[in-house]
Amino acid sequence: MIATTAYPEKASDRSRWIVERRGAKNPVSPDRAYAQFIERERMEGGRIAEVATIFLTNRECPWKCVMCDLWRNTAPAAPGAIPRQIQRALAEFHTGATVLKLYNSGSFFDEGAIPKCDWPEIARLCAPFEHVIVECHPKLVDGRVLEFARMIPGTLEVAMGLETANLQALEKINKRITVEDFVRAAQFLRGNKIAVRTFLLVGVPFISVIEQAPWLERSIESAFAAGSNVVALIPTRTGNGAMDELLARGEFVEPRMTDLQSAQDYGFGLNAGRVFADTWDIERFADCGKCADERISRLERMNLSQRVEARVECACVA
Repeated sequence: MIATTAYPEKASDRSRWIVERRGAKNPVSPDRAYAQFIERERMEGGRIAEVATIFLTNRECPWKCVMCDLWRNTAPAAPGAIPRQIQRALAEFHTGATVLKLYNSGSFFDEGAIPKCDWPEIARLCAPFEHVIVECHPKLVDGRVLEFARMIPGTLEVAMGLETANLQALEKINKRITVEDFVRAAQFLRGNKIAVRTFLLVGVPFISVIEQAPWLERSIESAFAAGSNVVALIPTRTGNGAMDELLARGEFVEPRMTDLQSAQDYGFGLNAGRVFADTWDIERFADCGKCADERISRLERMNLSQRVEARVECACVA
């Protein structure tokens, strides 16, 4: 049992503090993606597309963000493993998906995670898709992205985590970027005709409860101002060890479904791009059991329509 200690001020000490509080990893195989599914998503032109989403198994991200739990599904992947994972997943889908989403518990352009020698085969597997989405830390967005983009016939989108525009909280969550780093990466991508998807946290540690909503609204504005085509709102959760301790110390409060609803409604009002509410495991954030299913359905419909619907009436919440 790790003793409760103050959250460190230095980034290197924070990384150690975060790792020390982890539990066990999940059993995964470098020969198989650790998750895969088909989802529906509204595209920029308004069309609803089928998206083949694959969560690749490879090495852990070298950055140690306090809220991250993706390290649970990581294992080193030797050259050739990633294309095999993609090929196997695609063969099991049996779908006419036109969009491919490749997420990998880190950064697609981290050569320790996705060996560059695998790019030609990955690009061949991407060829049937009109649009490909990968994720990457802003610090790794450079000419490598353009090189891969030229290898695929379809369009490319890069998803990056800004997490929050609050400078102090962004520094403390150990992302190792500034807002300026994110803006630079986003503008580089947009300047090269590559779409940008931005992840923002709903419920940011180290920000007071009363300041959560104003800072999230400011973060949505910042993401779109930087050139984002999409903002994805991710509720922050406990369960990775570090977040549980911050919760116990009063430095984090899990968000409510209402917080996610309000943020999406605000993003729609900006009319600056698509805003998606992440509904994975959303039941845990429900304000009450009576209206949860109806409110989750509302969020899912709004993800597809990109239009605000009337709030579900329930005495439990505003």
